[in-house]
Amino acid sequence: MRIAMIGTGYVGLVSGACFSEFGVDVVCVDKNSEKIDALTNGEIPIYEPGLDDLVTKNVDAGRLSFTKNLAEAVRDADAVFVAVGTPSRRGDGHADLTYVYDAAREVAQAMSGYTVIVTKSTVPVGTGDEIEDIIRQKNPIGDFDVVSNPEFLREGSAINDFMRPDRVVIGAASDRAQEVMRNIYRPLFLIETPILFTARRTAELIKYAANTFLATKITFINEIADLCESVGADVQDVSKGIGLDGRIGAKFLHAGPGYGGSCFPKDTLALVKTAQDAGAPIRIVETVVDVNEKRKSAMADKIADAAGGDLSGKTVAVLGLTFKPNTDDLRDSPSLAIVPALMGQGADVRAFDPQGMEEAKEMMPGVTWCDNAYDAIDGSDVLAIVTEWNEFRALDLSRIKDLMNDAVMVDLRNIYNPDEMVAAGFDYHCIGRPAAIRA
Repeated sequence: MRIAMIGTGYVGLVSGACFSEFGVDVVCVDKNSEKIDALTNGEIPIYEPGLDDLVTKNVDAGRLSFTKNLAEAVRDADAVFVAVGTPSRRGDGHADLTYVYDAAREVAQAMSGYTVIVTKSTVPVGTGDEIEDIIRQKNPIGDFDVVSNPEFLREGSAINDFMRPDRVVIGAASDRAQEVMRNIYRPLFLIETPILFTARRTAELIKYAANTFLATKITFINEIADLCESVGADVQDVSKGIGLDGRIGAKFLHAGPGYGGSCFPKDTLALVKTAQDAGAPIRIVETVVDVNEKRKSAMADKIADAAGGDLSGKTVAVLGLTFKPNTDDLRDSPSLAIVPALMGQGADVRAFDPQGMEEAKEMMPGVTWCDNAYDAIDGSDVLAIVTEWNEFRALDLSRIKDLMNDAVMVDLRNIYNPDEMVAAGFDYHCIGRPAAIRA
């Protein structure tokens, strides 16, 4: 079995490396010469725990390789996975499918023999139909099927998600295409992973419906957190209380500064646009998008309130910039709204993130970049925890209190115990927990 993986971004590289671990011969293709050269030299362009070792292992075994030559990679492939970016289109929020359609045109000209073209990229309903039309126009005699196989990888735990998924969704019309996909995913059949075969359009919608539901769940608990602050309830106990209901579940019920990342923001927008175009608007999701964007900006005001309402001339230490821990991804991270807003209110910002600072330096001018958490905290008037990296979960409270001008902490991820923080002498502010417990 031979696979060509078009795109060496997060989805393409992780998926390609994992397929090669299954024993499949995988060639990853990218037009970016620098990226291919780096990968060939063993340099991994993204941060994902365990990925560097997985890539090295399978390159050494001869199962994984990288090339700029799409035609060569596709020519002998049994399946061609399209894993290119689908960012939000400027103006209307719809998914920009330029890269997907460009890849389809090139595949049409390069394929030989029966080929299964698989969309791994997150694409709106009906994209598979468009890909099929493009390939038919470019190669009228081509023998192929177009399949939808959406990814469900979480940054920071992507390898485990691929190897031990909750389910695999495959949208394939023909028995022939289904058989190819069964062969590719045979190792998961052996461990009895649920493999759901559906119509292609259904598979495309499943991906958007799943991500949008999770984004809705996050936004719901964030609004419940605001209510908790107003009525004196504890959102963490509320989360536990409803999460123990098997119909609801505990995951994605952690209150915070709003969702970000490469998936939820663009996928919610794309589903809103798709639904509007189809004449079946999804009002819940429209509200989720609006509430989440406003929440990120509101977090800066929360930090300002903790500092007495005026940040002019004050120093704010910001710990965590990526949208979640164990990644270097800043796409739509709450920090991108919070940090500029703090600076707009007159604050000097000192920041540290274990993996995200190189990218952040280009996106957040005027920030003082620090070597570690304690360096960022030194001389600050208020400390804000924006991303819950493990190394921020057990800070030396005595040390940071001595380093700060005022012992004010705004914990936007609720990683500290309020009673312990008050006992340690902090003016502690968190999300959705009673104000009465604060100093």
